[in-house]
Amino acid sequence: MAKRYALRLDKPNSWTVFDIFTGQPVEAGHKIMVGMRTRRAEKMAAQLNEQDDKRRQETGRAI
Repeated sequence: MAKRYALRLDKPNSWTVFDIFTGQPVEAGHKIMVGMRTRRAEKMAAQLNEQDDKRRQETGRAI
């Protein structure tokens, strides 16, 4: 299944979680996911991709 969310390196140990379809940083819980440390950004992207996969399967839009 295609992954919707990915990481973009801003500077060493500073990452942005972004939507690959729009190119925009993700907003979650009223926070924009920029300037994140590596492990936190990886976890956030994994969680968002898991949620997106479930949503696509439930709506019949799995790729």
